[in-house]
Amino acid sequence: MSQSNITQTIIDTINTIFNNLFSSIDNNLYSILDKLLFINTDFLNDSFFENLLGHSVSKNLLIIANALLVGFTIYYCFKLLFSHFSYTEVEKPYQFIFKLIIFGICMNCSYFICEKIIETNYLISESICYIGKNIFNTDISFSNLIQKLDSLIIIGNNSFDIFSVDGIIKSFISIGLFNLIFSYSLRYILIKVFVLISPFAFLTLINHSTSWFFKTWIRAFFSLLLLQSFAAIILLIIFSFNFDITNLFSKFLLIGGIYALTKANSYIKELIGGVTTDVQVNFSNFKNK
Repeated sequence: MSQSNITQTIIDTINTIFNNLFSSIDNNLYSILDKLLFINTDFLNDSFFENLLGHSVSKNLLIIANALLVGFTIYYCFKLLFSHFSYTEVEKPYQFIFKLIIFGICMNCSYFICEKIIETNYLISESICYIGKNIFNTDISFSNLIQKLDSLIIIGNNSFDIFSVDGIIKSFISIGLFNLIFSYSLRYILIKVFVLISPFAFLTLINHSTSWFFKTWIRAFFSLLLLQSFAAIILLIIFSFNFDITNLFSKFLLIGGIYALTKANSYIKELIGGVTTDVQVNFSNFKNK
């Protein structure tokens, strides 16, 4: 066998490996992106989460929150009593009682409040996708985005070449979409975490010195939810492009759209604050070890 034949055999083998890899990823992994991004109240309806949340003020996490509510009340009583000897200013009893009632109710209804916020956010993102569907006559989703991608960069046949421009573009897009899976999975878990601690967030509003926790919680919670509508708008813009298999410019626009999706959480964090769900590996850390 000549050297050229050996080289061609190696290239064909590499192309086959990447072809099978990308086809497997497209067929198995990307279908869960829609489920991870477009969250509605159904994701709270698993048995473990329902048992953890409870539906009574005497069950599970709410009993801890109500115990802390009593603790806040006792703390205020001692603080009010001590103020008569130290001549320090404290809020009036009627002000404290008013906050105790209002935020105590909010605390015990926190899971219901979070559920309605999540439902409202889902309706907004669904409305954006519905508008796009009426305009472009196609579902605005990651599933259709992958089909559009595969129609531009042919995957699943012997013509795929990882060393071509299309192959390189496909590699960048696959890495970006694969990164989205980890990012949206982290977001999915964090939303559940913030729902779980919501009673304690409302509880901190009773005391001025602890109210910062609620402000941090609400900013982070809304930033995670807002990503859903922001990503839907980006998808809407991506589907507005007129992609052509022979047009290299449209393929790079697709890369730009995928990159915008991967950086969407960072953009929201810069606008309103909150937490980031970017999943990145910093190889410089390994170099320093």
